[in-house]
Amino acid sequence: MASSTPSIIRPTRRTRIVCISDTHNCTVKLPKGDVLIHAGDLTNQGSFSELSKSIQWLEKADFEAKIVIAGNHDISLDSNFYAEYGQRFHNQEQQDSARCLALLTSSRTITYLCHNSTTIRLQDPKGPATEFTVFGSPFSPRNGVWAFGYERSGPASGAMGEVSTSKAEPSAAEIWNSIPMSIDILVTHTPPYAHCDSCPDRPEALGCVELQKALGRVRPRLHVCGHVHHGRGSERVTWEMGTPGGEVGVERWEDPSPDLSSAKISLVDLISRGGNRPLDSHDVAAQSTVSRNPSMPDPSDSPRKTTLPQFHTQPLRPTGQAGWDDDPGPGPSRPSNSSAGPKGLDRVNSVPTDPAETLSRMGSRRESCIVNCAIVATSWPHAGGRRLNKPIVVDLDLPIWR
Repeated sequence: MASSTPSIIRPTRRTRIVCISDTHNCTVKLPKGDVLIHAGDLTNQGSFSELSKSIQWLEKADFEAKIVIAGNHDISLDSNFYAEYGQRFHNQEQQDSARCLALLTSSRTITYLCHNSTTIRLQDPKGPATEFTVFGSPFSPRNGVWAFGYERSGPASGAMGEVSTSKAEPSAAEIWNSIPMSIDILVTHTPPYAHCDSCPDRPEALGCVELQKALGRVRPRLHVCGHVHHGRGSERVTWEMGTPGGEVGVERWEDPSPDLSSAKISLVDLISRGGNRPLDSHDVAAQSTVSRNPSMPDPSDSPRKTTLPQFHTQPLRPTGQAGWDDDPGPGPSRPSNSSAGPKGLDRVNSVPTDPAETLSRMGSRRESCIVNCAIVATSWPHAGGRRLNKPIVVDLDLPIWR
């Protein structure tokens, strides 16, 4: 009779992650850390000059790893959207979408993710020597004419001028079902439904229902997002053990030093020190009796990718109101005779769920931390002036790779 494979809990070490989003051309002082994450909306309208300035700022930042995704305002990075509607932005001075994208993809210090994942291994001798798998996606529910949009589903469906989408366009469920189970950190532009997604002038939660469901399945240690400026903050979600989904508790983090003028960092401390309760999110790994040949490549170094949804946007009802995250105001109206259609659409590949992997995740990761790290605190037209938030710093235990 075959013996069962012994399991071990992987040792971890504190890793400091600095989280920002929705900078909209602003550059703020960044606290020290090991990893920098930007969850989208680097710019107001994604022009080459805007992107150049934002990327130069990020490239100069002193972090061992820097992870960046786009947001709905970084319109030139969504090539299909920009081909259809780009001429209506930038005072009709068309930008070169490929050249804009190359600013990120050719960067030597930035890891740009666009609905795909990769494994980051921190190798600085002075650093924590930890590793993590991160999945990043720019998509968010449509709100006006902006990039990387999809039709909203759930309680807020139809509330912001959406129309029925083509059958060829991936649904919200298809998009978020493509998140791999293997990730430690999830970075999305949109927040999940009912978590860090409230806005004082709207009664409904503004996050994505299908993303919320995916969180309950994947249970990342950390989920970094933005998009809803007023939702800035952090929540610790406790999951029901042994069952996909099933939130059984939520703890809201209170920023001890929200004032931008304060020298104190806005710290979400998820490690065990000073009496803190560490995040209950460990991995149980099978202990192999076979040693890996050090001359062979480590499979964890290879990016894990899913098929990026290539959206051809559908006509929407013209909007004359600013969206709750729209920094420069609403985009141009879509013409009623738009020719946008499903031609050339690539479907999202749903990631098959391994029952054993699912059971392992359901039985080990009891908590996830969600962080909305929007830097711009106000929404267009910024009554009383534009106000800025601090970056949010997260201390998180991650697996040691050495």
